[in-house]
Amino acid sequence: MSKETNIHTVNCTAFQDQKPGTAGLRKKVAVIRQRHYLETYVQSVFNTLKLPAGSALVIGGDGRFFNPEAIQTIIQIAAANAIGKLIIGKDGLLSTPAASNLIRQQGAAGGFILTASHNPGGPDGDFGIKYNIANGGQAPESMTDAFFAASKVIHQYQLVELAPVDISKTGLQRVAGIEILIVDSVTDYTRLLQELFDFDCMANAMKKGLSLQFDALHGITGPYATDIFCRLLGAPNSSVLNAIPLPDFGGGHPDPTPVDVPDLYQLALSSKSPDLLAASDGDGDRNMILLPGQMVSPGDSLAILLANAKSIPGYRDGISGVARSMPTSAAVDRVAQHLNIPCFETPTGWRYFCNLLDSGDIGLCGEESFGTGSSHVREKDGLWAVLFWLNLIATSGLSGNQILANHWRQFGRDYYQRYDYFIPDSSQADALFNELKLNAELPLVELKERQLKSIDNFTYTDPIDGSVSSNQGVRLQFVDESRIIYRLSGTGTSGATLRVYLQQLETNTTQHTNNPGDVLKPLGMLAARYARIEHYTGLTRATAII
Repeated sequence: MSKETNIHTVNCTAFQDQKPGTAGLRKKVAVIRQRHYLETYVQSVFNTLKLPAGSALVIGGDGRFFNPEAIQTIIQIAAANAIGKLIIGKDGLLSTPAASNLIRQQGAAGGFILTASHNPGGPDGDFGIKYNIANGGQAPESMTDAFFAASKVIHQYQLVELAPVDISKTGLQRVAGIEILIVDSVTDYTRLLQELFDFDCMANAMKKGLSLQFDALHGITGPYATDIFCRLLGAPNSSVLNAIPLPDFGGGHPDPTPVDVPDLYQLALSSKSPDLLAASDGDGDRNMILLPGQMVSPGDSLAILLANAKSIPGYRDGISGVARSMPTSAAVDRVAQHLNIPCFETPTGWRYFCNLLDSGDIGLCGEESFGTGSSHVREKDGLWAVLFWLNLIATSGLSGNQILANHWRQFGRDYYQRYDYFIPDSSQADALFNELKLNAELPLVELKERQLKSIDNFTYTDPIDGSVSSNQGVRLQFVDESRIIYRLSGTGTSGATLRVYLQQLETNTTQHTNNPGDVLKPLGMLAARYARIEHYTGLTRATAII
């Protein structure tokens, strides 16, 4: 820090009265914009980390409302806390997987990623900020707990008052004794994907008629998808929908599910369906894969990527192991058993995969909320998953539906759906879930619908560092290998969402249907009755079925 730099200490009141979830601090924009609110959280992070003077950090976000202003605030606080270099995406934009890659590539101490993921944006929407560590992954729970503890007692923060830094042009500048490198947010990430996938094969397949429709939902993946699919692979510009990132995501809900992207889903069901349809969320880490006539469930997608990984250049040497979050279907377990590689079951939250990725115990992982990834970064990666599917189709010469049918024929099919119950009064959700947890500790009950094998409240012990994560979801496992899993979602900013995951294995290859709901409806009714959802909430049906 130069002698000319004027560091100001600002007295304030601690605001952080609610523990951030696994995705970091996520609040309504109006809350984040309160005076001192963002500043106290960022300073709490610096107070906890105590980074060496001269450290480098990456900053970027999904372009949602308040993104530019938040970046300017972080620059001022970073300058006052002896940070030596900031690497910032042009215009403040970085997808979450691209930010993870940049942290690793630049050897940074970590980075601030500004996103509320798939939550709505705009002045009345949500805003979020999370800290990723030097491996590019989300800060571990012990660290976020420390951030929260510091934010409850903080009474001052430091900043250097600066004129707004121009982040609209790439290049290096020096401001208040700190180096600020503005980078093209697309280039380095695209180069990474070119090292993993056969771009020539995909481009040739597209010349021969392989068709793609990708919806960026006015989130961060628009520029990336346009560069990759259109410029490099030769797809027509019309192949990428809603490609311009907007502060309010065009008024939509940037969540890649059939509920929130109904037009794309209906196109897949029509006679005019392209060969592959896909969407990603606001910050680019989730994916939805659609094929003509059907959606590929997240669990099936992970299993198929593992089963066919050796046909992809970046994975020709095979996968060391695989991991899935507990609510994700067990489809990948049978593939791992067939390949004789380990399969780990973790809590929901990408951070739980990072130790396994860093240790080399796994090379592929996925979770139930439309997230898939590999060892190339330490975040789930939406565009990576789409390219994996595109490369599989191009290399195999088969349609996506043929790949799916062949997989089910060999490994069986896990019918899978998620029932979401939005509960405005979170106390009702807590009461319901407390009873579920209590039941999980009692002896097995007899259910007339099907025979129970076990009930438990999932606890995970990390095989690398030994840390224990309890209360990760109540699961009912049945003798016929079907499952019901209950979790309370922590990704919203108001109320609570009870997520109920349904899974049923079908090994008869002549019995398949494109409507999983027909198969899973009885299991869904059992799940609602067992949890006494109507009794606690008054809800007689799910708010959404995905």
